[in-house]
Amino acid sequence: MNVVSKGPKFVVARAEGAWLWDEAGDRFLDGTSSLWYCNVGHGRVEIAEAVYKQMTSLDAFATYGDFANVPALALSERIGAHAPVADARVVLTCGGGESIDSAAKIARQYWSVRGRPEKVHFITRTGGYHGLNGIGTSLIGMERFQAGYGPLLADTSVVPHDSLEALEAEILRIGPENVAAFFAEPVIGSGGVHAPVDGYFAGVSELCKQYGILFIVDSVICAFGRLGNWFGIERFGVTPDMIVFAKGVSSGYLPLGGIVVSGEIAEPFWNEPGNPLHHGTTYAGHPTACAAALANLDILEREDLFTVALEVEAWLDYALRPLADHPLVREVRSGTGVMAAVEFTPEALASGITSAEVFTECRARGVVLRAVPTGLLVSPPLITTWEQIDHLVSTLRYGLDAVADRHSA
Repeated sequence: MNVVSKGPKFVVARAEGAWLWDEAGDRFLDGTSSLWYCNVGHGRVEIAEAVYKQMTSLDAFATYGDFANVPALALSERIGAHAPVADARVVLTCGGGESIDSAAKIARQYWSVRGRPEKVHFITRTGGYHGLNGIGTSLIGMERFQAGYGPLLADTSVVPHDSLEALEAEILRIGPENVAAFFAEPVIGSGGVHAPVDGYFAGVSELCKQYGILFIVDSVICAFGRLGNWFGIERFGVTPDMIVFAKGVSSGYLPLGGIVVSGEIAEPFWNEPGNPLHHGTTYAGHPTACAAALANLDILEREDLFTVALEVEAWLDYALRPLADHPLVREVRSGTGVMAAVEFTPEALASGITSAEVFTECRARGVVLRAVPTGLLVSPPLITTWEQIDHLVSTLRYGLDAVADRHSA
């Protein structure tokens, strides 16, 4: 284990629904779905049973080359059928970071086999988070995740997350003939929960078509109910060339991710001879992980957690909005998906108040949130009740008050 910080450990011993228990038996509300992923809640027996059943028939076998397995094929078919991508094909991986790197490689390889090998540049957005694998670290729109690693992928650039004008200017600066793809989250997650301004993604889609650039949606956080639909991007009425997914596909019960690729982009690798895609990983399409995902999707559909998520979204927005009047709070961002951010004022941060202090106060009172440099992020499971939302927000207010009082004393 790599020790990256000092301090008291918080050892999670068990979990059920939206609740966690530590080693001492104390209970905590999971206000973050762990890391944005436990959409159906913890402790789902159906998923555990599906995993056990699969492991007693075929535990694991690689899907490299022409090998496949029944759960991987079934999952790919099911995901492709729901994806807002034309003639969808699915490439399975082990998680979000690996999926981003795979999508980037597919984009570059696509342009290469189409006789455009110079199209290698990637554009992303400020605040965008695209995992911490090699290419993903290069694409990320937050410098703190890039510092100290030396030279990263050179052919990348970042534009303001809400400006079509800036995106077009960057395309023209680099030269459309050199740009392979534009990556964007439907709603920026780890970078502060920023929903797109009206018409943004329609404009992105048009720019990408106009200049011959692939539009790749990173739905690792936003898919499988988090925004009330399958992949998040449906909410904005556009059709991308690829969608990257992970996290909620299995609700984190086992590691799994993938890329939905349009038929047009898959064509040279799928049907045309002489264009093999030399890419794959040991555990991609792992049958047991796919069985967990299939059981997870069963729950999402059977309990209609897509509709439930919209109700939880409204509750969360209603409960959090009054915090915007708190003296430590600059802005509350909520109302687009079961995700929100409470951003601190510059004055509070300049005075030495940290999000870690508020996080600690909340955890001491039984609520786990996520601290980032400028505030706190909230993303509970989709099955969270109104009473649990009320408990979360009242605890957060108490934490804000406690820290404000301490610093004013």
